Amino acid sequence: MSKIVHDYVEDYIRGLITENNELLNELRLYAEENNVPIVHKEVAQFLKVIIKANNIKRILEVGTAIGYSALLMADAAGSDCEIVTIERDENMYNTALENIKRAKAEEKIKIIKGDALEVLDKLDGKYDMIFIDGAKGHYSEMLNKINRLLKLNGIVFADNVLFRGMVCSNELLIRRKITIVKRMRKYLKEISDSSTFETVVLPVGDGVALSTKIKEEL
Repeated sequence: MSKIVHDYVEDYIRGLITENNELLNELRLYAEENNVPIVHKEVAQFLKVIIKANNIKRILEVGTAIGYSALLMADAAGSDCEIVTIERDENMYNTALENIKRAKAEEKIKIIKGDALEVLDKLDGKYDMIFIDGAKGHYSEMLNKINRLLKLNGIVFADNVLFRGMVCSNELLIRRKITIVKRMRKYLKEISDSSTFETVVLPVGDGVALSTKIKEEL
């Protein structure tokens, strides 16, 4: 459980969600059994709604893991989508490649192996949506980089921004997580105060910050 909302609320909301994709169900079970961090079930559903409601086709993802969210987003965006996803861990990268091949989604999803902070500088073009689900301590460092790659009126969907409630309350803070929490608070402060973005932070899953780009920087 995320510790963001009451367990009974999470259980009820998750009970309303039906996932008919057999491979995605298999990958979620694998992730749960092997402690692989993937998006919470309700965040996955939120992602699908955002993608379909905004006719999103070109997506950049930071943090591939086993490829669950990339496959989920590709399914939601349709056959004519393009997803670029970044993963630095070699084992995760190889597992994600296999899962994407199993889904026959190689034409829609491209995985780049490397550190996101370095890879982002090498990318070009504009994306409809950027999904951030990578190293939690680097969201703030990524902000200018993703801004350059996001189209006007595009969406930044940042996951895990409340980090088990620690970002909201020092009473929940674990000492070894202080640096991550401080950096996440910095990201939320910067993107909330930015004149370039309009942002809402929601207690969904482990916390989601949804931002839309309202103007180009001069």
